[in-house]
Amino acid sequence: MRTSQLYAPTLREVPAEAEVISHKLMLRAGMIRKAAGGLYTYLPLAWRTIRKIEQIIREEMDAAGGQEIAMPIVQPSELWKETGRWEVYGDEMFRLNDRHGREFCLGPTHEEMVTSIVRDEVRSYKQLPLMLYQIQNKYRDEIRPRFGLMRGREFIMKDLYSFDKDEEGMRISYKKMYDAYTNVFTRCGLTFRPVEADNGAIGGGGSHEFTVLADAGESSIAYCEKCDYAASDEKAELKVIRAAEEEALPLEKAATPGTKTIALVAEYLKVPVEKTIKAVAYQTEKDEVVLAFVRGDHEANEVKILNAVGAIALRMADEAAIRAVGGEPGFMSPIGVRKGTKIVVDSTVMEMVNAVAGANEADAHYINVVPKRDFNAAEPIVADIRLVQAGDPCPHCGAPLKMTRGIEAGQVFMLGTKYSEALHATFLDESGKEKPLVMGCYGIGVGRTMAAAIEQNNDKDGIIWPRAIAPFEVVVVPVNAKVPEQLALAEKIYGELKAAGVDVLLDDRKERAGVKFKDCDLIGYPLRVTVGPKAVEEGQIELHVRKTGETVIEPEASYLVKAQELLKNL
Repeated sequence: MRTSQLYAPTLREVPAEAEVISHKLMLRAGMIRKAAGGLYTYLPLAWRTIRKIEQIIREEMDAAGGQEIAMPIVQPSELWKETGRWEVYGDEMFRLNDRHGREFCLGPTHEEMVTSIVRDEVRSYKQLPLMLYQIQNKYRDEIRPRFGLMRGREFIMKDLYSFDKDEEGMRISYKKMYDAYTNVFTRCGLTFRPVEADNGAIGGGGSHEFTVLADAGESSIAYCEKCDYAASDEKAELKVIRAAEEEALPLEKAATPGTKTIALVAEYLKVPVEKTIKAVAYQTEKDEVVLAFVRGDHEANEVKILNAVGAIALRMADEAAIRAVGGEPGFMSPIGVRKGTKIVVDSTVMEMVNAVAGANEADAHYINVVPKRDFNAAEPIVADIRLVQAGDPCPHCGAPLKMTRGIEAGQVFMLGTKYSEALHATFLDESGKEKPLVMGCYGIGVGRTMAAAIEQNNDKDGIIWPRAIAPFEVVVVPVNAKVPEQLALAEKIYGELKAAGVDVLLDDRKERAGVKFKDCDLIGYPLRVTVGPKAVEEGQIELHVRKTGETVIEPEASYLVKAQELLKNL
């Protein structure tokens, strides 16, 4: 490929719409262009990288026993209604009707579709295990698409589904995919962590997110340096913090005018924040009120609360709903709330003694609250519902946890029989007994992986691609393409690299050298071969490594060997 023929419209200015580095650089490097909110066209450079990531994925999926298929993007509503997810997905699902009025959706995922395919064909345990995958566009009507390819309405995903005869088989398939994902992200040249994660709306059992470490990541990760524990902040297990022993005092009510926040009540009563109890009120998708309570210096974890009460979605409760169950906004506790209200209390709160909590009346709090004594009448659900913080003890070894940020590029799930039971996907086991298929599902965001690679590999000048997924491995740049001798030598080197199997680009534009070098750095080709006057006159070829900034001068007779040697480490 020659740059004079390459459609890569680079920009010198940072587009105002771009918020994160990957979005800025992909727009500036002429890789993507916006069609509408959350919808992008992949231009040639981006598409070359996408195809390379896809190829790595295909090789690893095939090696693990996966078989590639292609399922319809347009899916009938009947399948989703069988599993109950037609309503669960809500406004995030693109829905449409055909000319006959039949309901369809644009597939946000394919659990229902693939299960329906397998239930119609798999009859016996002898046909198991089975792994089917596809690489295909998915559609989700994000309420606020942002960050370029990180959170869009249309995106490319690899999704694989495993079918086994029992839980042991599912765990074997899960381990195969876990290892395959480790290989995929390693081969893509990324620094990542597999972290324990919540299954969310997809349901099922265990799950791991493959998170590319990057400051711009939406995921917050807790990890331990003393052992291999790592988990998303939504999933991180937390040990109960037990209060220091002290004599329990009688419950009292105290006037606390104008103290609607934890900070204000702690200051007014002259108590440490960790001696207060914070209330957060929600409403579920069924408009049920859920009151959650955590220690004053902790934050509520909405994912854990969802799981604790068995709800699908939460939103902040309005004041009328709070008062309807006997609560008072800004001054809430479980004491005196209407019986039957869903109340969730963090396990650490239940260990507090002589704490401060709302009195469910304006400008008043209870002091000397002992939750084990005073909250029982409310029949609370007691669970770990707080958000992890740096310094919390590791649940495996007790060492202080650290926090970092990352981009979820892939996730693996143990689904169990959630979908097979709902869709009646069964098989006959060795004894002729009918049983539901045991499933797993495994996704990789292809465009997200590309964006994550840029977030992790860039500098002030542009992208620094890992060699395996760079749009081109090497760019050959004649300093002055108007000089016939330079262009001829550059053409010769380009041909030799191509013959050696190197993915190479020739920048044959008759632009100034500075312009071409800036584009090379912006786009991020791993290795630049510069052909200037010394190359023509003295046979000295310049090799420049984008990642390290190292420049090597090599005789023409040996430049190819040196270039291949440098590429091995990129």
